Amino acid sequence: MTSNKIDITPKTLVGDLLNAYPELEEKLIEIAPVFKKLKNPVLRKTIAKVTTLKQAAVVGNVSISEMINRLRKAVDQEETLLIEEPSAVKPKPDWVKNDKIKFEYDASIDLESGIHPAAKVTKDVLQLQGDEIYLLITPFIPAPLIKILEDKGLVTFTEKRSESSFYTYIKMN
Repeated sequence: MTSNKIDITPKTLVGDLLNAYPELEEKLIEIAPVFKKLKNPVLRKTIAKVTTLKQAAVVGNVSISEMINRLRKAVDQEETLLIEEPSAVKPKPDWVKNDKIKFEYDASIDLESGIHPAAKVTKDVLQLQGDEIYLLITPFIPAPLIKILEDKGLVTFTEKRSESSFYTYIKMN
């Protein structure tokens, strides 16, 4: 193993993984086809730099344990035992009401163009007042962005609308 190789864990950033093991790009796509987007060089430079494998597993709707161990096996690292957090579907909270949506942003087109929605969303949500809601529509669960928003004290709820449509409702706490 060369010195630039890294131990693959849930905390490993996707970008670091692919820099150390470029051959794992196809393995990631095989595990979850949503990762085809990593072939876009702009997304590769932006999203991959801030997304952990744990967050990527959420985005790809795959088991973190399965993902980590398949990636580890592909580069001759020993399997590791990971405790899965239950991913029970949360019921829609009472505060999620369509008549309270003040802003709606479908980030799908921007994401396809390699534009990460984080800057726009974090700026836009600052305009929310009271119980107003920001609706973010994406083709996958925007796990890294949700973490950023929740770390800033906002409340979020994401629901799957179709195989390629997720609605994330955001409001001030």
